[in-house]
Amino acid sequence: MSESRADLIAWVNDLLGISYTKVEQLGSGAAYAQIMDSIYGDIPMARVKFASKHEYEYLANYKVLQNSFLLHKVDKTVPMERLMKCKMQDNLEFLQWLKKFWDSSYPGGQYDAVGRRGGASDHNAAANRSTNAAPRRAVNNAANRSVSGRGAGLSAGNTSLRKASPDHSIVLNLQKELQEERNTVAALEKERDFYFGKLRDIEVLIQQDQEKSPEVEESALVKEIHQVLYSTEEGFEIPAEEAQDEGNFPDETF
Repeated sequence: MSESRADLIAWVNDLLGISYTKVEQLGSGAAYAQIMDSIYGDIPMARVKFASKHEYEYLANYKVLQNSFLLHKVDKTVPMERLMKCKMQDNLEFLQWLKKFWDSSYPGGQYDAVGRRGGASDHNAAANRSTNAAPRRAVNNAANRSVSGRGAGLSAGNTSLRKASPDHSIVLNLQKELQEERNTVAALEKERDFYFGKLRDIEVLIQQDQEKSPEVEESALVKEIHQVLYSTEEGFEIPAEEAQDEGNFPDETF
């Protein structure tokens, strides 16, 4: 038999050291993510925002949760679109499933929930303030307020856009990911140049050998090597300028 809402809320509060009063408050995704952390202990809790108010913050919490499911091969789809609306029934069903999963997976022992959140003392109050309703779409709210006057609408729009801008940690994470991609591209280019240099060295050696004995016909092996060296992708056409110069390569290696 499934546990009641009151029992589930009491369990969440006891496990995480928070003071939720409604199932709907779990819609931000923060508590779900930390419940997974209580099992595996590897959730990046610095990226989980209990005091979230906006949709992009909710999405960030659910991204952390989804990554944990993928990492630990949990065969369960996270219905984030429904959960983020902070409706009681959707969150109750997901919480009931998560409680059963926790019961079968929790390793035992004491879990330091507050310590895992960095020891902050205001998470309980922040959680209650921030998850009583669905996330706010700042731009839409500004549009609704603008009917009171052109000037007031512009002011409200500017204020809401400032509120919706990502926090500094998200920007830093994106910059880190971008730098990792640049490092990967640089490594691939270095590897490409290395193997291209090897092929060029082979080509020069063959040319030098042919110049020593021009009267000797190319062997079958040399012909096959040339075929490999000068083969192109299907559909690729050599530009006219390069086609005229084909075969007249300098002797230096690249």
